[in-house]
Amino acid sequence: MRVEEWMKHPVVSVKPRDSAAHARAIMSERRVNQLPVLAGPKIVGIVTDRDLRDAFPSLAELAGARGQRSRGADPANIPVEDVMTRDPLTIEPGLPLVAAARLLRTERIGALPVVHDGRLVGILTRSDLLDAFVEKLGAE
Repeated sequence: MRVEEWMKHPVVSVKPRDSAAHARAIMSERRVNQLPVLAGPKIVGIVTDRDLRDAFPSLAELAGARGQRSRGADPANIPVEDVMTRDPLTIEPGLPLVAAARLLRTERIGALPVVHDGRLVGILTRSDLLDAFVEKLGAE
């Protein structure tokens, strides 16, 4: 089994100057946990739901002891490039799926952008690996 057989494509992505609020809205709408960040055709980062949670605590966490309204950063005014992981690990589409699984496990990450000839062609997530595992076990 190869990465290209299980990766999702086309890939939903954001740009570095898109707002964190925009990224959060796309994740919610598309039900995804990570978005590659593209500058033109080049992948420059990845932003995850965890990045956004860590960057923007809940209103309850931000409220002062006296119940004062928070003056925290507004996600609509913060660019994705300020919260993304830069230069993410990537994988080639023709590599064995087991290599991707090992990399996800070793690095403790949830997704690998799939890049071919410098272009983003897909994304492989832990869920995609579980789908492959379930299909393989079901065939036995």
